[in-house]
Amino acid sequence: MQDRQGRLGLVFDPPLSGSTEPYKARVAGVGRALPETTLTTADLMASTRHRTKIDLQRYTGVRERRVLAGDGNSHTLATDAARESLERAEMEAGEIDVIIGCGVTKSRGMEAKNWAIEPPLATGVAQALGANGALAFDIGNACAGMLTGAFVLSNWIRLGRIRRGLVVSGENLSPAALNAAKHVRNLLSREVASLTVGDAGAAMIVERAEEDVPDILYGLTTVAKHSRLCLGHLTEHDPGPRMFTRPVALHNAAMKNMPLVYQQVLEAVGVPLEGIHHVIPHQTSKSAIKTGIRHITEHLGQKLHSHAVVTVDRFGNTASTSHTVALVDELQAGRVNAGERVALLALASGLVVGAMVFTADEGLVRSYPKVADDPTAASNGAPAPNGNGAAVANGHSTGTLQPATVVTAMRAQP
Repeated sequence: MQDRQGRLGLVFDPPLSGSTEPYKARVAGVGRALPETTLTTADLMASTRHRTKIDLQRYTGVRERRVLAGDGNSHTLATDAARESLERAEMEAGEIDVIIGCGVTKSRGMEAKNWAIEPPLATGVAQALGANGALAFDIGNACAGMLTGAFVLSNWIRLGRIRRGLVVSGENLSPAALNAAKHVRNLLSREVASLTVGDAGAAMIVERAEEDVPDILYGLTTVAKHSRLCLGHLTEHDPGPRMFTRPVALHNAAMKNMPLVYQQVLEAVGVPLEGIHHVIPHQTSKSAIKTGIRHITEHLGQKLHSHAVVTVDRFGNTASTSHTVALVDELQAGRVNAGERVALLALASGLVVGAMVFTADEGLVRSYPKVADDPTAASNGAPAPNGNGAAVANGHSTGTLQPATVVTAMRAQP
């Protein structure tokens, strides 16, 4: 909803009226988990049931994505990412006060249809980590889930309720892509967007800042009249979920609301767009990211400090984990320096629009020693790190499988 000045009703944290909370929050650590198996867009489109004549790679910029091939699920992805974030931050699981699960997918077993609503994913992660004293629960906000979870943790930290918390997500979305390949006929299909998704786990530790550092600022809003533009659900005859999107209407709604939201966020932070050193949008497609950034810069009449971060070409759209997956990429490549501002731009079904803006400190930057001499290596196909820091030649791991093999592997597990 807009007020008389055309401003959207964002929920800010800290509140813009003046924060009186005794503490500030910082991002203490991040981690990600990427499956070893790579599924290229060429292989995925070769498996379609119908002759679609869709050049998906040219249309979306997605060259490949990581997929689980019967060797994991949402729970294992989230747990692996959580372990990495703790290791990077040099923390023990027992130091975590709260764990919030924020994923879209909830797969537990090795079969694509084995989803569990309760108990929460966060409780399983807490048990696996040995964080037995942590409060654990799930929240859902589509692809803005992790930013929403971090929002909650930061608020509790500022109020002094907790010292640190962990936001986790494990997105097992690839069954939606395999299902879409069976049903898509042309670019007008409402399942085309499903062909871009991939699997990934992500985790972020937010804790009380011990020094006088810039606080994390969040601004989120929901334009609920667009809530039916992207719907996902399980089906009886297909393994895993199917997702139905009205991409043109969703894109138009996003382009109308995004510039207004980010203008308000920048005003709240008190810096121009060029004062944000790293802009990490939700990873939907290269063309959508490019168009969205152009709308923002034209609306503000300002330029970006540097190009927006793009990882969708190598990992696809990994839903709520996409910001953290991309942030780890930037940290591993040594592109983030202490004192630089990072903006994670949310765009999710709902329609949820917003941003999380924080300053990377020395501790966060030091937790990811640079692994590539060439800072462009992760974007140009040169050897780049996978989720565990190992090299992946030409953007591919050694575990490449054809779509039919992936499907078979998913169905063969007990």
